Amino acid sequence: MQLGIRLHDTKKLPLEERIADVHELGFACGHLALAKVIDEYPTTDEALTPGFAMYLKNLFARNQVDIAVLGCYLNLANPNPEKLKTITHRYLANIRFASWLGCGVVGTETGAPNETYTHVPECHGEEALKTFITNLRPVVKYAEQMGVVVAIEPVWKHIVCNPKRARIVLDEIASPNLQIILDPVNLLDISNYKDQVAIVDEAIDLLGHDVAMVHLKDFVVEDGALKSVGAGLGQMDYTSVMKFMKTRKPFIHATLENTTPENNIQVKEFVQKLYDEA
Repeated sequence: MQLGIRLHDTKKLPLEERIADVHELGFACGHLALAKVIDEYPTTDEALTPGFAMYLKNLFARNQVDIAVLGCYLNLANPNPEKLKTITHRYLANIRFASWLGCGVVGTETGAPNETYTHVPECHGEEALKTFITNLRPVVKYAEQMGVVVAIEPVWKHIVCNPKRARIVLDEIASPNLQIILDPVNLLDISNYKDQVAIVDEAIDLLGHDVAMVHLKDFVVEDGALKSVGAGLGQMDYTSVMKFMKTRKPFIHATLENTTPENNIQVKEFVQKLYDEA
């Protein structure tokens, strides 16, 4: 396992200092959401030039930090045609940028059938799934042309809400450039978290072959809902995912989520110990 962190969960510093700090903390890779990490420069579509990509590539390489994920978490099921056009253009710009950057995957979640990207019962319907697959197709086709992997992240509140629906998307699009980010906590909800072991095992069974990287966090139950926290600070059972990574995915990128600058070392040490003992 190459353990990393979501870069916008680290100490807020000028970009070059921030990446150096990530290295000093002992992380091997990072999840880069451009607009959440870079304040010094614009990160609009037109700003994503080969020169900008190579500057970032060299910066990360100097600090021995891989870019595991270039995050582009926008709603590909937006029903507004003009907004969907803008969103799709953003994906294509990020895929092109990723091809110059040399990152692991362009990561995305799977949207909701509304303009506000909010959970509604229709998220789990067949029509929303068909819409998402239709709108994802040209994005994946462009990724094929640019030699980049797009990785979708199943999330209970979104359209691809469980492992079975994720398998449908993979099989329908049938591209080696479409893979999976496995985030076990994102498969859980207040309605199913007590079945977490079975749910994670199902995800590994159905999606394991196509998992490109892993997100690691935890959850607590608060006010009748799940709240995400740093790994080791909640109720998550990591047994299956650690065994999966260790036995089937050598040197896989795994990034921490929902940490803070105050606890990221504590969480890192917890996860590394679990992995070592798996």
